[in-house]
Amino acid sequence: MIGDRLRDFLDAKEREFNRPDFIPLDPISVPHRYHKKQDIEIAGFFAATLAWGQRKTIVQKSLDLLERMDNSPHEFMLHHQERDLIAFLSFKHRTFNDVDTLYFIAFLSHVYRNHESLEEAFTMAWSEEVDVMERLLTDFHQYFFSLESAPTRTRKHVATPLRKSACKRMNMFLRWMVRQDAKGVDFGIWQKIKPYQLVCPCDLHVDRVARKLGLITRKQTDWLTAMELTANLRLLDENDPVKYDFALFGLGIIEKF
Repeated sequence: MIGDRLRDFLDAKEREFNRPDFIPLDPISVPHRYHKKQDIEIAGFFAATLAWGQRKTIVQKSLDLLERMDNSPHEFMLHHQERDLIAFLSFKHRTFNDVDTLYFIAFLSHVYRNHESLEEAFTMAWSEEVDVMERLLTDFHQYFFSLESAPTRTRKHVATPLRKSACKRMNMFLRWMVRQDAKGVDFGIWQKIKPYQLVCPCDLHVDRVARKLGLITRKQTDWLTAMELTANLRLLDENDPVKYDFALFGLGIIEKF
């Protein structure tokens, strides 16, 4: 039952896992190598996109990709030449290959040549309503694939609620950018989207623990499952429900709950 006892338990676990020593082994360590806002956004977006498989491999592959940008991703997006793209023809992580990489670069270059921040690409339809995220992610997906060069195969790497996806990696990236506290893990560099609007990333570990705790009742794992989990987490903290991602993930992957 969702109540004070569960809140106290998850609050304690959130405090235990939402700490700087969580960073080094997690993909969030990749954007933490940067200080400039735009570099953090780009590094975080790639690290979240590549976030499937072992965390160690995800970090290694993300760092490899950024090294091909001379570890200055924002400058690369603004000023690279055609010949600079040759370095990416050999990049591959699981099913994410050179075709996908080059289109991601094309899109991010388009964004940063027209906007100050990637946040603007995610907030074109922003409002203060609680459940705005479905619309924001749907619009972002449409914008992402609006360039003429958009390959069909790359669509599988950018999730959308329209395809009933739980959008785990997108929601994780948005948590990194939006949540802000004194713990030092999430960045809180985006101001428009509010923490209460975030949707909890629903990966394998979070899903399993949340079901054990009665926070998920749906049989499948899809967008409605992520919304159900988030709605129940809002009963525990209406202003910052996704802070419990730390608790659920830590219980699942570290404590094997």
